[in-house]
Amino acid sequence: MKNLYAKFGIGLFVLAVLAGPFAAGARKPIGNSLSGGEIAVEITSATAAGLYDASDIPTLVGHGVSVVLGLLGIIFVVLVVYAGFLYLTSNGEEANVKKAKKMLTQAVIGMVLVVSAYAISSYVIDALRAVSKT
Repeated sequence: MKNLYAKFGIGLFVLAVLAGPFAAGARKPIGNSLSGGEIAVEITSATAAGLYDASDIPTLVGHGVSVVLGLLGIIFVVLVVYAGFLYLTSNGEEANVKKAKKMLTQAVIGMVLVVSAYAISSYVIDALRAVSKT
């Protein structure tokens, strides 16, 4: 049970490290506010290219959902590769073959769920954007 908590904690830490730049908005201040004026913000190349424009809540939520679903997709691809490695190195042992097939089946089902969740969330976020612009 301790091992499960350790893995969960490490997973949350990695997620926080990888998603941190997206949550921060990747903007940096120029100058200071000692003169009483507002701090100017430099627009990064990603923002200038239109890849990240967090001017409204639905867009911000959409980016967050995309980051989480992208990380889940990466995890499931790694699971598929690992299951394939187990299958190839099983040397015909029935127990190892069953374990690899079960892991592969679960990973494919997980990928289907992630793709479905991405499609549904993309549709909902687009609908929210359309409603918020009117």
